[in-house]
Formats: sequence, C-alpha cells, structure tokens
Amino acid sequence: MTDCVSIDQYLKKLARFVDDAYGRRFRRQFEDVRGSSELAMLQAPTGEEFGQLEKAVAIMTASEKQNAAGLGDETVRRIADDAGIDPGLFAIFMNGYALESKTTARSRA
Repeated sequence: MTDCVSIDQYLKKLARFVDDAYGRRFRRQFEDVRGSSELAMLQAPTGEEFGQLEKAVAIMTASEKQNAAGLGDETVRRIADDAGIDPGLFAIFMNGYALESKTTARSRA
C-alpha cells in the first residue's frame, strides 16, 4: 500500500501539540479511572509519549515505514519491544496513522 502521508510526516504533525495546554485540558475530558487518556494521545501527546514514538519510528526499517499503514499486530509489537516503549501506545499511534493515511488517500482521489 502506498501511503499519501509518510509515518515521519504523521509524527511531525503530532509534534506540534506536544505538552500543549489546550491539549492537556482536552485529554482530561477523556481520562479513565486511572487518569489515563491514551486515545487523546493522537491529538495532544505528552513529551514522554512523543519521545517513545520517536524512538519507535527511528528504528523502523525503510520497508516498514513505506508499508506502515499495513503492518500487522506482531510487527507493531516487535518494533515497540525493540524500541523499549509501551506497545499499547505504539499500537494506538499506528492505528491513528493507518486511519490518517486512508483519509488522506480518499480526499486526494
């Protein structure tokens, strides 16, 4: 699958909102009983979350980056494990990327 938005471009898009004050208020709206708001991470990641995502994207091979929207769960888990990051966080990021790629592709069609 050829993606219209690269995984690196998607990561840069998230970088704009790292530790954003509005984003922190937004995230509080989606907190669970543990105070976690993983799904809101796609809109306003914390500095720690973004650092983890940068590590994972940095170790991806060129082939994995080119086919990022179609990577399976096992590959996503392996990349997260190799990067030493939270696999759930990386899975959410990769799912968000896949949705962004499909949306971008449809809007350009």
